[in-house]
Amino acid sequence: MIDHERRKIVYILVLISLAIAFFNFYILLSNDTNSTAIITESRQMMGTIVTIEIIDTNNDAQDAINNAFYEIYRIEGLMSTYDPGSEISILNTKGKLDNASEDFIYIIKHSLYYGDISKGAFDITIKPILNLWKSKISAGEFPTEQEINETLLLVNYSNISINDDTVSFKTDGMSITVDGIAKGYAVDQAVAVIKNSGYSSGFVNAGGDGMYFGTKPDGSKWKVGLRNPEDKSESVVIMEISDMAVATSGNYERYFNESARLSHISDPRTGISSDGLMSATVIANSAMEADTLATAVFVLGPENGLEIIENTENTECILITPEGQILTSSGFDSYLSTTE
Repeated sequence: MIDHERRKIVYILVLISLAIAFFNFYILLSNDTNSTAIITESRQMMGTIVTIEIIDTNNDAQDAINNAFYEIYRIEGLMSTYDPGSEISILNTKGKLDNASEDFIYIIKHSLYYGDISKGAFDITIKPILNLWKSKISAGEFPTEQEINETLLLVNYSNISINDDTVSFKTDGMSITVDGIAKGYAVDQAVAVIKNSGYSSGFVNAGGDGMYFGTKPDGSKWKVGLRNPEDKSESVVIMEISDMAVATSGNYERYFNESARLSHISDPRTGISSDGLMSATVIANSAMEADTLATAVFVLGPENGLEIIENTENTECILITPEGQILTSSGFDSYLSTTE
């Protein structure tokens, strides 16, 4: 058994490398015209690489970019499970959080909504299951069926209570993670900061969760590529996006050996890794919606994943199965680029 901590470090480095390559792809596409009008900056935040790009003919957008990055940093401070003083850590430790911020309440309320429409495929109370797998793997073991079933008693988003600015758990031992929604929310808030500063074209992309607004200097839409999980040098499709968000959830790495594979996205209904899809990419009105739906669709699998997208207004998706089959929602083709 490969040492868990060493594997964890390697896995993080791989993710960062892939993220850097991913963002270079976007920057290359967006800088194809009038490069003097484009200001781009990338920083490592929220466990990934965040890139902000603004179309600015006066080249004075640095303050807006700095403020947008600060907004992401602020939200990360509220939602990080690694910071013992964050709002989410206080809730997880005490089972109750008084005087919760508007941001935190907003994310929790929308998490419950997405839990409902996904019929539990998206569930922020999954953290006990994730903790179980991590502790077992670090000990060189796998959880038993009994251990999974006992831990699943703590996984149920309907056991989160919101009363004004107080969030609490109805069951002792519960804990949450908002990794599947907070990043998208932070992207949306950063875009709002940029727009409020007077800029109408650009994008914010955090580890594949991107919101693209306005157009490029030549008036064309942003070209967003979906990398082939089997060959990172190729793109499965190139989408043309304007005033919409794109997010991808996927699992491309083997963690233990050829006979055992653990996805970093687990099904909160079963406590087992999701393996019905290799990747799920969602186009939606906001990065938060795209982020959460991409996670939900990945967990739901091809048939039920397509169904939830078809039943949600202004959303489309492209799915890749473990066998390499590509599935798309009924309106996805309208976003396909007609030029390379």
